[in-house]
Amino acid sequence: MSAFERLAPFIKDYIYREKWDNLREIQVAACDVLFNTDKNLLLASGTASGKTEAAFLPVLTKLYENPAASVGVLYISPLKALINDQFLRLSGLLEESGIRVTKWHGDASLSEKNKLLKNPQGIIQTTPESLEAMLMRRKTEVIRLFTDLRFVIIDEVHSFVNEDRGVQLLCILERIQKLTGVIPIRIGLSATLGEYENAEKWLNSGTPRECITPQVPSPKKQLRLSMQHYYVNFDNKTDEDKKSMNAYYDYLYAATFGKKCILFSNAKAEVEENIAHLKNIARKNHTPDNYLVHHGNISASLREFTENKMKTDESKTVTGATLTLELGIDLGYLERIVQTGCPISVSSFVQRLGRSGRRGQPSEMWFVFREDVKNINKEFYQAINWSFVKCIAIIELYIREKWVEPLRQKKLPLSVLYHQTMSYMVSAGEVTPALLAQNLLTLTPFKEVTQEDYKTLLLYMLGNKQLERSENGGLLIGEDGESLVNNYDFYSVFETPEEYSVKFASEEIGTIQEAFPVGERFALAGRSWEVLEVDKKTNIIYVKEISGISTNQWYGFNGIPVHNKIMKKMKEILQSKEEYGYLSESAANRLKEIRQIALNSKLTTKPAIPIVEGVYAIFPFVGTCELITLSHLLTEKGIANKLLIEKNVPICIFTDDISESSLLNELKDIKYGDVDLASVTMSEDLQTGGKYDKFVPGDLLKKQYLIDFLNLSSLKEGLDI
Repeated sequence: MSAFERLAPFIKDYIYREKWDNLREIQVAACDVLFNTDKNLLLASGTASGKTEAAFLPVLTKLYENPAASVGVLYISPLKALINDQFLRLSGLLEESGIRVTKWHGDASLSEKNKLLKNPQGIIQTTPESLEAMLMRRKTEVIRLFTDLRFVIIDEVHSFVNEDRGVQLLCILERIQKLTGVIPIRIGLSATLGEYENAEKWLNSGTPRECITPQVPSPKKQLRLSMQHYYVNFDNKTDEDKKSMNAYYDYLYAATFGKKCILFSNAKAEVEENIAHLKNIARKNHTPDNYLVHHGNISASLREFTENKMKTDESKTVTGATLTLELGIDLGYLERIVQTGCPISVSSFVQRLGRSGRRGQPSEMWFVFREDVKNINKEFYQAINWSFVKCIAIIELYIREKWVEPLRQKKLPLSVLYHQTMSYMVSAGEVTPALLAQNLLTLTPFKEVTQEDYKTLLLYMLGNKQLERSENGGLLIGEDGESLVNNYDFYSVFETPEEYSVKFASEEIGTIQEAFPVGERFALAGRSWEVLEVDKKTNIIYVKEISGISTNQWYGFNGIPVHNKIMKKMKEILQSKEEYGYLSESAANRLKEIRQIALNSKLTTKPAIPIVEGVYAIFPFVGTCELITLSHLLTEKGIANKLLIEKNVPICIFTDDISESSLLNELKDIKYGDVDLASVTMSEDLQTGGKYDKFVPGDLLKKQYLIDFLNLSSLKEGLDI
């Protein structure tokens, strides 16, 4: 029996209605795994390859043929917007099935949630945070909802694996398994995996199953790439300065005009700035204002409006966005992607590139760099545009080698262990330390945490009033812990800074991080506003819309480490004379300038370069974790040093008060000698980036830092001495 013949009647009818010619290879492969085995499934193929349908067609068939006694399918997404998008797609597919799909997140209908609680069935679509809230506040209902759960579908699985949020999700799934006694089949979806082993291990975590990843050949796709470079003066004082800056925005306007496209930037402020200038140019040119904004600080209603317009409107809409449109929301046919600056990673580049080029058309992505002309006369390492070189390295690694950063799970996610301890106690009430350890340390993400380490953590939590002892010797949530767990923000394991809601009459525009004073002007959602009133009790700013261009700023740090392989490729590019066909004349000239600077300074050939007397710069071309490891090892050897990391690129280490020969000897000892990281001295206020690090004792944070953030073996491999 073919895969199509095996599908439920309502699915066959849907396929006929939609006039599909046939099932895609990934869909046939998924049917084979899910109909004929009980193994977990990882579907790794490009954007718009049919992964979502590949998962749901066989899953819904099995649910139709043998209905579950509770919710049968749990779909988990990193974004509420992706849930809303998939809800619409599933609603059409399920129209004649009798299978219900329910959205469950903060913006979803309360009445629909209550219907599901009264009669648990069908599919539930949710986020890790909403699941966390369920486990904490509705433990009995969780059992009713999932007592016969058959499948867990995790979308954009790559966005979870490296993050604390992924640790949280695995803990939640295992806690649900313990409550229900049911271990559902897991299905992971991703468009940007370079290798599958770590993703398969993550997906299998806490289950007795193996994972199958069908090897389906990707159809060859034509790529159109372009990279442009502009020198500008950010002082923008003289007519010449303004002319150079205007040339940059004129190019952005020309690159996006008459195209349905996304204009990606890595910072929300830059998104707002770009769209404001494009709207201004369109007004001067008397062309349509088809410019929208989409990022995490825009209100949900405005983001949904943008998504719907991009999907259904045939007009040539240009949307400025950050990573919120990077993931798999269906935006219809996009003609071009434009990126200002360098993508954060190869994975991000692949995700963004895949947003365009459907309907058999080439995937098209144009990169645009602007650089302050004042950099030209700076020190040699400052005169190099490292992000520009990194962008070329990212492109080359993918188009030549199809390489994407490997996924890496944390071994000691202590911030999440604190969080899960508190979450468990909210639902369980008073527990003994032994019972707490039995329930938490048996969760797979915490398998490397020893009983002694957990005891140390619990004692620390008692000391800072997160926990307290009962008269019976059990543990309860303490006075300070109560205020924390009763805050809505506790459900997440990522930082959410304090923000002010911006309101224009009855319309909610979005949020900003600063309470601007009355009369101040700022940009948000592609429009300019003036503050009328600030209510600090409710964190609401009331505004009126004004004309002109304003700016805004959001504070945050993108700490995604750069991989060793990217830095090695950057070194190759600097040493090479190869020309790249996607570079414009200005970009090719800028690369020539950078290569000449590298050649003159010998930064790719000389291990240590003198800066001033007694100060040397080491350019090892290793990844972020490796460069930080090197810095710690030099400090441990008594060598004062300082890191230079610019726009997330790990550039070099400056050393002080040491001779060149002594420095080279120490570097050789690190490369070839027997080095012990355990002896490395750490700062007293060490932080590992976890939201709840402040509730973890310093000795444990040091242990986590050594295991999860430093990388000695990779440093030794990458260090060329």
